[in-house]
Formats: sequence, C-alpha cells, structure tokens
Amino acid sequence: MNRIYNPEVLKELLRNRSYKELREILTNQNEVDLADFLNGLDREDAVLVFRMLPKEAAADVFAELTPETQQWIVHAATDAELSAIVNDLYVDDAVDMLEDMPANVVKRILRNTTPENRSLINQFLQYPDNSAGSIMTAEFTDLRPAMTVAQAIRHIRATGEDRETIYTCYVVDPQRRLLGVASVRTLLLAPDEKLVQEVMEDQVISVPTGADQEEAARLMTHYGLLALPVVDGENRLVGIVTVDDAMDVIDQEATEDFEKMAAMAPSEKPYLKTSVWELARHRIPWLLVLMISGMLTGGILGHYEAAFASMPLLVTFIPMLTDTGGNAGSQSSALVIRGLALHEIQVRDLARVFWKELRVSLVVGVILSAVNFARLMVSYPGQTATALVVAFTMLFTVLMAKTIGGVLPLAAKAVRMDPAIMASPLITTIVDAVSLVIYFNIAKALLPI
Repeated sequence: MNRIYNPEVLKELLRNRSYKELREILTNQNEVDLADFLNGLDREDAVLVFRMLPKEAAADVFAELTPETQQWIVHAATDAELSAIVNDLYVDDAVDMLEDMPANVVKRILRNTTPENRSLINQFLQYPDNSAGSIMTAEFTDLRPAMTVAQAIRHIRATGEDRETIYTCYVVDPQRRLLGVASVRTLLLAPDEKLVQEVMEDQVISVPTGADQEEAARLMTHYGLLALPVVDGENRLVGIVTVDDAMDVIDQEATEDFEKMAAMAPSEKPYLKTSVWELARHRIPWLLVLMISGMLTGGILGHYEAAFASMPLLVTFIPMLTDTGGNAGSQSSALVIRGLALHEIQVRDLARVFWKELRVSLVVGVILSAVNFARLMVSYPGQTATALVVAFTMLFTVLMAKTIGGVLPLAAKAVRMDPAIMASPLITTIVDAVSLVIYFNIAKALLPI
C-alpha cells in the first residue's frame, strides 16, 4: 500500500531497526522525497537506507542527493554497486556528480562504468563550466526525416525507456545535423503514412555548446520549451537541456545574485552544510571593502566638523537623510538589476533608464521634501532656514540616489561585471558620502556657519 511520505515515521522505523517495514514504505515513495530523507541522515544511516532502495529507484534517488551524501554512498559502495548506479544515471546527472567529487573518486567511478559511458562523460566534462554543454544530456529521441509517422512512433516505443524525455523528438540527417523538431502530440495526431519531414517544425530554437547556461534557461522560459537542443559549430545535435536542468540554473543564478546583492561571495553549498569558516570567508572581503569605503563618510564628517559644531541641530538630521538616500538608491538598483536579469533592460537603454529615474526621483524627492519641511516647521518653529536646508538636501539626495542606483548596474553590465554587485550595500555607501557633501554645502550656503 502506498503511504504518505512522513520523514518522522521513517526515522522512527530506522531508530527501531524495523528494516522490513521501512523497506516496504521506501518502495512506494517519490525519489525526491527519498533524497530529502537521506540528505537529513548521518553518514551510516544514509548509506544503510540507500542500500534498502529498490534497484530501479536507486539511480533516480542518487541524482537528487547533495554532493556530500553522494560522496558517502560512493565511498561505501562496492565496485559492482557503483557500476550499477553510474550506468543507470543520465549523463548530465553523472557529470554533475563527478564535478563535485575528488579526483581519486572520479577515477574510481569512471573505471566502473561502461566504455561508451566513460567516453560520453569525458566529452561532457570538457565543456566549460556554466555552459549549455555542461548541463545538457545526451539521452534524447532522434528521428530521420524520411521515416513515416508510424515508424517514428515505433522507434520512440523501442528507445524511449532510456531517454530523459520523449515529449519532443529531434529530426536529424545522417550527419546528425539538426533539421527540425516534432512533438509526440504532433506524431500521434498525424496520419501513419505521412513522413516526419512533412509534420516537423523546421524553425528550431537551439543554442551552441559554449552558450551560457543562463541564456539557455532564459530561452526555455521565454519560449515555454520543455527541452532545448544544443548543437556544435556545424549544427550537429549533441544534446538537449531539459526543463529540470533549466529550473536548477534559474534557482542557482537567482541565489547567486541574491548573495552578491547582500555583499557576499556566492556559495554552492546549502547554509546548514557550510562551515562557519567558509561562511565567514565569503562575507569578509565585501565587508572589508565597505568598511574601508565607509571611512570616506567619516572623513567628510571630519571635514565639516566646524559646521555642525556651530549648529549641533544639523547632526540630528544626518541619519534620516543618509538612510532615505540609501533606500531610494536601493529601490532603483533592485529594479534595474532585476530588469537586466530578465532581459527587459539592455545596456543600450542607459539613457532611457537615466531619464526615467530622474523623473521618478523628482516626484518622490518633492513629496519627501515637502513632508519634511512641514514636519520641521511644526517641530522647530522659527527655524525656517534649517528646514529649507533639510528639504533641499532631501530633494537633491533622492535625485542623486535614484539616478546612481539606476545607472550603476547598467555601467557594470557595460564593462562585463555582474550588475548584482551594484546593489544595496555599495549604493548605500556611495549615497551616504555624496549626500553628506550635498547637505553641508547647502547648509553653508543658507545658514550662518
């Protein structure tokens, strides 16, 4: 009987050594749930439970495990067990696993796979990291243009079990050049006697092996594809990127951008699996940069020390001005960075972005300045000049912050840097320094200091 997945029940059975009942439950569980369960166990229990899995499910579960759990199982497996796992894995999953393994383990794994698999894996390992070639799979369904629809369907039935996906079939010539695509739906609805070349789509969206994996994922999202063909320099079909791999890339890239926007070096490990030292190492460099650049703000305050010494009230408005400026800049940079990631904004749009942010900042700045002026006139009656200084500073700070926040990510993209680094921490540091200069210069112009 199929039971609902409950990790606590499974752990209880494991603690009580109720292995027979545990094996029966494991047989009917989803491979992703099983992988989550194994990833939460310690080394010995993970290996023990993995060996209880049905042979036909072991490779699917193994592909979903974290690199750390995979290494535990590889170290514990016999050569025969290892050969069975690797030969049952899809090529892209095998390549992903090997990229995270030590060199001596990689040699052992390759030694225990078939010559055909070994050759294919070695070929895939030669593609650059983060390229379409590095995430593609070679298990796809190919058809010939001269096949009839009936022959094509028989071919799919005969070979489909070993393919990662059969929903889209790829039509190639004898030299394996990509000619078109045909979905299983199209084939099933077409008359048996029709030729594949008559029902296929010849306008094929594909990417070269060296294309960035993010570009491949973007194309799949944009066109709603379940799989994307990958071709070499002569338009020969060498693999496909499937939707599950595209989702992994999108998740990975989004995490990377999020970490960069938070002033951290990207990490490939989950938070709880990352050591304290490694977490600190990823955070220290940017914190050092921001700390040193923050000294600029202190230097500006020291330069204008006489101004706020003669009128201490000015100091009380500094946090409000710098915080508002930093927040305003972060809003603009976040929108532009996201627009760049989604390809809604290009570097050539810099002038348009600047003009739009200038107008937005003018509206926002006028409203914030008016509210501040009114508040200060109520809180500090008779201090009209001071209220004007704060109001004008607020206006110019917001104008400056939003235009800088909108333009800097585009400038970074133009010089081939990641726009995500031009996010909140860096924008805030720049805006803090510039807003102080604006503040004290306006104060010197309007106040007797």
